Amino acid sequence: MKVCRRITFNSAHRLFNSHWSDEKNLEVFGKCSNPNFHGHNYVLETWIDGPIDQETGYVIDLKKLKDILNDEISERFDHRNLNLDCPEFAELKPSAENIAVVIWNILRSKLETKFSLSVKLWETENNVVEYNGI
Repeated sequence: MKVCRRITFNSAHRLFNSHWSDEKNLEVFGKCSNPNFHGHNYVLETWIDGPIDQETGYVIDLKKLKDILNDEISERFDHRNLNLDCPEFAELKPSAENIAVVIWNILRSKLETKFSLSVKLWETENNVVEYNGI
């Protein structure tokens, strides 16, 4: 059985390679390499797969998952500049792919091992990434 909790957060970032020229960064990353950063209204779906607990009828208490997402993801990334404010991205480009991996790792450490975890991160209504630890 799979259950999902959805949250949103707003963050700014810049995609660039400091070893490249401005021209090369613009060629590869386009507007996303703007030196003044740009932002997204991210949508995060957190999917938990596990057995239904016979005592509660739940796979996981979604209130507990909501609290984990608020404490570990929203508080950490909402209204932040990922490049400047978040140590997770000091040496890691904050692409949607890398953001999803970072979020997955944070959440994996907070959940019981009996659960499988997948995160789906919508950067825009047209761009989405999904990561399940593999």
